Amino acid sequence: MQQDHYRIGLIGNGSWATAIAKILSKNIETINWWVKDEFVKENLIRTKHNPTYLTDVEFNPDQFNISTDINEVVFNSDIIFFVVPSIFVEKCLEPLNVGFRDKIVITSIKGIIPEHYQTVNDFLKKHHNLSDDNLAVVSGPCHAEEVALERLSYLTVAHQDTAIAETIANCLRCDFIQVKTTHDVTGTEYGAILKNIFAIAAGIAHGLGYGDNFHAVLMSNAIREMERVLDVVDPLDRNINESAYLGDLLVTGYSFFSRNRMFGNMIGKGYTVKSAILEMNMVAEGYYATKGVYELKDQYRVRIPIIAAVYKILYLKKNPKKVMDKLTKKLD
Repeated sequence: MQQDHYRIGLIGNGSWATAIAKILSKNIETINWWVKDEFVKENLIRTKHNPTYLTDVEFNPDQFNISTDINEVVFNSDIIFFVVPSIFVEKCLEPLNVGFRDKIVITSIKGIIPEHYQTVNDFLKKHHNLSDDNLAVVSGPCHAEEVALERLSYLTVAHQDTAIAETIANCLRCDFIQVKTTHDVTGTEYGAILKNIFAIAAGIAHGLGYGDNFHAVLMSNAIREMERVLDVVDPLDRNINESAYLGDLLVTGYSFFSRNRMFGNMIGKGYTVKSAILEMNMVAEGYYATKGVYELKDQYRVRIPIIAAVYKILYLKKNPKKVMDKLTKKLD
């Protein structure tokens, strides 16, 4: 199968959606692009730049059918990249009256749907009648800012059908993007969610003054904690050291581009959750994911000391220094 046979759509206009638009523009002649409002649409057409995110990236407006009508984009697309923050997924889909059932929907949303405590794929299955055949996942390690700079980056495409995964991968491969494929859809989606929580922990530790030595131990324990969660959510014979898991964790936990690490750093320095959220211009998916994933603790009886520590700090308003001090005794 060749990607030219399919009409490509993109839903979202945040930093990662803008990065995906840049990548797709290297391979796809015409892209249907849903953006949230007329301000973004008009600026993309008039100035050739997203006015809010990755503002240095230049687009050719003739290459995009830009619309604020999600039904138009979904109706006119066969393969749809769905890239909006998890907290906006429900609202984004409210006006939708066109079915997804004959589409391939690729989610690159690294969070949990609030109130439902579901991954995006699980939410789409339950509320929009999609099946595993319809759903794929795209994950990193890959920061939008480095895509904007065309620095070599790696993506993983997960779908149960190898041919479909390769079709999606071919939409994304270019001179600065390498892509591999996997059947581990659930593990790839959960891995992308979990690494954001661990990045918040790393940020909190940095804000509190913990150094590189502790950071290394924290990340070492985090990848093992991730493996324990994935093993109970969807037990497969996966290699946790692959880039979709360990690689994505490391870049999110160490990079100053990481909004979740930034958010955690602010918490460690004494910001309240509310003040940190207000000061950031981007959504820290790990904040919302923490509560949803924490609910797994009793359901699956899995040991998650790092996630539990982040939950206590963010949701129970426990003192970050005291919680992290206790956590250090549980790591090895």
